[in-house]
Formats: sequence, structure tokens, C-alpha cells
Amino acid sequence: MVKDRKRILLAVDGSEQAFEAVRYVSRLLPPNRMDVVLFHVMTRVPESFWDMEKEPTLRQKPGDTGAWESQQKKEIKKFMEKARCLFLDQNIPEDAVGIKIQERKVGIARDIIHESQKDYDGVVVGRWGMSMLKDFLWGSIANKLIGRLIHIPLCVVGGTSQIGKILVAIDASEGAMRALDYIGAMVDTSHWEVTLFHAIREFDTEELHKAEKSMESVFETASSHLEEAGFNRNQIDLKTVTGAHSRAAVIITEALKGGYGTIVVGRRGLTNVEEFIMGRVSNKVIHMAREMAVWVVT
Repeated sequence: MVKDRKRILLAVDGSEQAFEAVRYVSRLLPPNRMDVVLFHVMTRVPESFWDMEKEPTLRQKPGDTGAWESQQKKEIKKFMEKARCLFLDQNIPEDAVGIKIQERKVGIARDIIHESQKDYDGVVVGRWGMSMLKDFLWGSIANKLIGRLIHIPLCVVGGTSQIGKILVAIDASEGAMRALDYIGAMVDTSHWEVTLFHAIREFDTEELHKAEKSMESVFETASSHLEEAGFNRNQIDLKTVTGAHSRAAVIITEALKGGYGTIVVGRRGLTNVEEFIMGRVSNKVIHMAREMAVWVVT
């Protein structure tokens, strides 16, 4: 089946982890179906200086930050060219790789959110930054995006995420099926395997049997959706775990045990209460999966 091109906003800070996010995205989609914009918000002074500017006694002289700013511009341009070359090496057309560097307008997270509203299909960020201070700052930015970026799917890439195996946490909600359809439309189906994973909490025997029975039709529908997206049946696995105390912990345990590099979770459930629960699960997963890529799909 013919699929549309997908436009990805890849927010980067110039760190090694950001480059791992670049590497991950470069292998996500077939080369002829990807448009990517490498996006960087340039701060005029180091983040730690913003509070200092508010205090007259702590303000920095122009010369104190001028050299820092010049060096940062030089380094991010070098990073962007290196990232661009990686995409080209993956046979992605030159005109499909864009670079956008802008000065901070409101705040890094809010500037990323504002840019994401310009006809993108997904946002990808690295989990960590360039140093201990950068890790803290960029980690807080990733956290802000998780909480505020609710109109578009978000992927947070941690570590060197392995390519090829996706664990999709699924239940009977429309949100879970939307997450499944999104991944089916996003990835190169010839290079990925998908496991549909469902965690059942502790029930008595009768309730457990009902829960397992209800998931049979969900798994069948989900598998059909993946086949329509281009996956072969032998690329799709089904797995249910019972007696789960914590859905998020069970998802992470399964991902680690099975060598998955990507986890997919939905943000919304069947009801307002279920949406709240799913939101908690997705937030826990994205914080616990420190060495994987986690997609949270709205």
C-alpha cells in the first residue's frame, strides 16, 4: 500500500544523546517517505544566566557571554551538518532534510511546542543533554513536553535505542488503537517487528478469564490493522501478562527482557478516568525507559 510522507520535528541541543535521536529517526521511515526538520532553540546566554539578568547585581557584562554565544553557534552548526549528513547517508533526499535554528522567544519547551503546530506528524527529542547541568535542563524540557505536548505524538529517545523491535502497550481503548495505527503509518514495515502487549491486573479467576477473553478480539483487530499497514503476520507477536501490580513496570520489564528498542503507549483511554490512568502509565513508562525510545501517541 502507498503511504503518505511524514514530517518529523527533531528538536536537538547538540549533545551526543541528541545525535542518537537523529540516528534513530534516520532509520524509522523509508527514505522516500520522510521529511525531517532539525530544530534548535539558541539561547542568547547560558540558561543559568537568565535568573542573573533579573538581578542588577548579578548581570553579566556583554563580554562575559559574547564568546560563549559565538562558540555555541559554531558548535550547533557543526552538529546540524553532521546530522544532515547522517540522513543523506541513509538515502534520504537532500530536500527532505531541513535545518532551523532560532533564538529563544519564550522558552525552549514552549518554542518547540509552537513550532510543532506547523503541520508536523510527530516530535522527537533526546532524553539527556551535553553535561550534568545540560542533563538537568534538557531533562526538564523533555518533562515539560510530555505534559504539555498533547496535540501531536511525542517520542523521547534515551541511550542508543535498538532498531527493529517495537513493543506496543495495548488495551481495548480507541487511544490504544490510534497509537497502533500511528506506528503502522510511521515505520518502515519491512525492517520492524511488533509485539502487541497487554498487562492484566490481579483479578479472581472468573474476572481474569473474562479479561483474557475480551482481549482476543482486540488482538485480532489490532493484528488486522498492522497487516493493512504493510506488516506480515509473522512480524506480529501477541503477549498477555497477568497479575500485574504496575502496568508501567510490567511494560518496562517486558521491553528489557525482550530486547525492544521502542515502546509505544497511548495517552488516552476509553473514559475520563481511563484517560487519567493511561496518562499516568505513559508518564511512568517514559520516565522509566531510560535507554529506549518511547512514543506517546495522543
